[in-house]
Amino acid sequence: MSESPIRVRLYVMITNLSSYLDFANHHLDATEDDIRFLVEKVKEYHFNSAFVNQTYVHFAKGLMGTNGKIGSIVAFPMGEELLDSKLKEAEDTARAGADELDTSLNITYIKTAKWGLLLDEMKRIVSLIKSIDPAKIVKFIPETGYLTGDEIKKTAEVMVSSGADFFKTCSGLGPRGATLEDVKLVREAVGNQIKVKVAGGISTYDQAVSFIETGADRIGTSKAIEIITQSTSTHSPTSSE
Repeated sequence: MSESPIRVRLYVMITNLSSYLDFANHHLDATEDDIRFLVEKVKEYHFNSAFVNQTYVHFAKGLMGTNGKIGSIVAFPMGEELLDSKLKEAEDTARAGADELDTSLNITYIKTAKWGLLLDEMKRIVSLIKSIDPAKIVKFIPETGYLTGDEIKKTAEVMVSSGADFFKTCSGLGPRGATLEDVKLVREAVGNQIKVKVAGGISTYDQAVSFIETGADRIGTSKAIEIITQSTSTHSPTSSE
């Protein structure tokens, strides 16, 4: 008997699930051994990237070589820095070897509807990073836990105009983590004009699949190994119901 559509869908999801995952270690007490482990597991499981704090970007890039990508964070997690400071931080992080940069936005601009200032901030960061290397990926974090649904939608619309690659919902250090509703709101506002990354408290296979099914293109998590292990041990097409 042929597999049911649901089981086939799950199998397809499992075979490329690792490519959705950014394996992150942003702990303040992370050591070189911790970062070495992170990079080794990204290469072993073929995760999308290893995400590290700025101080470890050059070190991690040297370990990774051409076998994967390194990501890092800018103005994290508050995003309230002056724009010149953000630009310098973003430039230094990109030149150190970060392939993907997740930058926290100035939430004050969103809460006070200063959309022109928000757009200018994003456009200048995107322009700078892309001038260093057009292949580098720029994501912006508006910290959706602080926002209303309408603010999330408007931010997504403005972000599309900035040329950013991803709308990232949360830092993981805000009032809450990502929700399925966050993803739905972004998709309602801008469709597929921008990619969506979710982060904050995603630690199981079922959570990961739910976010991907809802429209997430990337998942940031410190539990990538647990997620991928659950996927292979409990959801293979030949496992019992």
